[in-house]
Amino acid sequence: MSLPLSMQQIVLATGNKGKVAEFSSLFEQYKIEVVPQSEFLVSDVAETGSTFIENAILKAKHASRETNLPAIADDSGLVVDALDGAPGIYSARYAGKHGDDVGNYQKLLNELNGKKHRHAKFLCVLAFMRHGNDPTPIICQGEWHGVIAQEPLGEGGFGYDPVFYLPEHKCTVAQLDKQIKNTQSHRGKALTQLMQHVSSAL
Repeated sequence: MSLPLSMQQIVLATGNKGKVAEFSSLFEQYKIEVVPQSEFLVSDVAETGSTFIENAILKAKHASRETNLPAIADDSGLVVDALDGAPGIYSARYAGKHGDDVGNYQKLLNELNGKKHRHAKFLCVLAFMRHGNDPTPIICQGEWHGVIAQEPLGEGGFGYDPVFYLPEHKCTVAQLDKQIKNTQSHRGKALTQLMQHVSSAL
């Protein structure tokens, strides 16, 4: 698939270094440069939505309007059955401070202490805005199922990766090969869907 020259650069509506690195790796095969919004001095927009979809659209619209470039926003998080879907949209600030990875997964482990059912899923919603006033943004969603480990394992990844255990691989996401993660992760699945739609939507 080829994209018009104007589409070779897309702003990514996040300041999260882990997400920037992951998206850059995912987009590399499509020969598209992903530029974090911080390079344009775009401020973070308040995530006032009540769902992943609402927050993804808010972020993509803000980044596109501020940069006059197409924008992609990711809103993702961890959904744990035994906690009624928590931490959900509050995954990045579950422990109280935004981006406190260790604090977040330690709180999660504490909340699940003594619970037998530890099934969880990573959920990613991608919103793609061709321009800041795009009335029909492309929305794609990916899921990755696993269980919450008893303790953190592995040094790779970010966020809840050290405690998200994949029974089929017998390891946590933080121990998983990066190429496998890119193809099987919630973001990888959502991005595959997105790239199938983008060329026909421009």
